[in-house]
Amino acid sequence: MGDQPAAQQHPGEQGSPEMVEHPAQRNRAVGDHGGGGEESPRLAAEAWESLFRAQSTLMKRFERAGDFAPLRAREYDVLFTLSRAGGTRMRLRDLNEEVFLSQPSLSRMVDRLVERGLLAREPAPDDGRGVLVSLTEAGAQMQRSIGRKHVRTIAAHVGGALSAEELRTLTALTTRLRAAQRDGRAGAPPLT
Repeated sequence: MGDQPAAQQHPGEQGSPEMVEHPAQRNRAVGDHGGGGEESPRLAAEAWESLFRAQSTLMKRFERAGDFAPLRAREYDVLFTLSRAGGTRMRLRDLNEEVFLSQPSLSRMVDRLVERGLLAREPAPDDGRGVLVSLTEAGAQMQRSIGRKHVRTIAAHVGGALSAEELRTLTALTTRLRAAQRDGRAGAPPLT
């Protein structure tokens, strides 16, 4: 990805290195958007690589901690996403927009979770080709049970590495990044 490493820190590991800062990251405030120029593509790539590596490292920690058992991480993601739908059914195509799976893979996973009694699947009444998916009571209970353990692990590894203000900033930045992708915008409005 990038030619030079982004900032790296492995909180919670004994003997972990201190924060290693890339020269391009020095003196960059959260509000500094890079504003074009030749450095902007490189900064975007470095920021993406840092975000991706942090997520990858954390997901490995969560899996090693057994956070998602007896499910796999992607299966839990489906249950979690449906739990956020507020107890309503969700179109399969909309669910597919929220998870990191291809449509055929998601369809097969939904079939497996239906067989396990965790999801219900039914045709959309207003669309002969559409499919609606929802959590069963067993699926909702499984999501809550796994979620309680997962939140504790998140608090230890994410909350333990960042201050409350940093967590708020991270949430604002990632929310803004997601919104820009959903809206198809090249940029995003400034943080308020």
